Amino acid sequence: MDFNFTNEQSMMRDNVARYLQKNYDFDQRRKIVASGCGLSRRVWSHFAELGLLALPFPEAAGGLGGSIVDVVSMAELFGQYLVIEPYCASMLPAGNAIAAVARANPSGIANALLAQVMASEKLIAFAHEEGKGIADPSRLGLKATRSGDGYRLDGEKRYVLGGMQADKLVVSVRTDGVPGDVHGLALMLVDPRHTGLTIKPFETVDGRAAGHASFDGAEISSEALLMADAGAAINEVIQVATIALCAEAVGAMGALLAKTAEYASTRKQFGAPIGSFQAVAHRLADMKIAYASARATLLYTSALAEAGRATRRDISILKGQTGVLGIAIGEAAVQTYGGVGMTDELTIGHYLKRLLAIDAMFGNSEYHFRILGKAEPASAIAP
Repeated sequence: MDFNFTNEQSMMRDNVARYLQKNYDFDQRRKIVASGCGLSRRVWSHFAELGLLALPFPEAAGGLGGSIVDVVSMAELFGQYLVIEPYCASMLPAGNAIAAVARANPSGIANALLAQVMASEKLIAFAHEEGKGIADPSRLGLKATRSGDGYRLDGEKRYVLGGMQADKLVVSVRTDGVPGDVHGLALMLVDPRHTGLTIKPFETVDGRAAGHASFDGAEISSEALLMADAGAAINEVIQVATIALCAEAVGAMGALLAKTAEYASTRKQFGAPIGSFQAVAHRLADMKIAYASARATLLYTSALAEAGRATRRDISILKGQTGVLGIAIGEAAVQTYGGVGMTDELTIGHYLKRLLAIDAMFGNSEYHFRILGKAEPASAIAP
């Protein structure tokens, strides 16, 4: 396998990196967070112009037909620059779910909605989490029961990133069975302002806009059903989003390593840079080893996924390792900086908070290490 980015991927990375370097410094990010909007519409439209919103989706739907490696190459930069816009954790899985529906029915509403998403005309969010870091779709509990010609939704979706800003929610629901059953799962398209749906907004630990969505007998028309028997599709979009989030984490880890090494070479105590002290030098060495290990696993898993050979165990190895090593790097960076590392004025604490948030999504490292401890047969996921 070739673990280098192609010339086209490198060129696109360079273009995006130049844009972020010029238009997305830390002060600009803080302004977006302080605005309470959850994202910058201007930045989002620029992402569309750069092709980022069309990148993950098939050419048949008007996208660029990018692979998972293409997505990873961009997500690393999002982590490096602490991009606040909900690309990897919300737009990507929601968009991939809609794209799966569009492949099955090219003339349906999914294709038209996806075109609006890629043009930055519509915002979508993925309403999946139910408060337990759900990485296994079979654990879903939000009930969608038949009611007349449509469905009645009862339950909660928590930690819906970008839910208040979205024009549409892609909601994973259970139409049959109980949590633990692999059957009876579906995807629905719901207006966040629908009667019977209440979204309580809040700010996440890493400064992102999210909301808890409560469905209290919300009556949804049958037209809102995007896909029945959607267990495999939900699992696939989660796997892709997990890899993208791990890439974002690796980008944040690389930025922490670079900033900490620079600080250690310039911050002096007793007339010498602190980086020359043995304890600090060993800490920096451990950070570099952890980053190299995490990035190597990311590139290897991405290559496997692109080839259609990645299994759920491969994804769990990546997610578990990224979580543990990312938090270790973040904590080492804060320890090197001292108390100032956790102040709002420096990026260091923000990177650590982002790594903590990524670890919690779609199953934390402890969950995925438990998966690895089970003797389950490996099965490849779709690229």
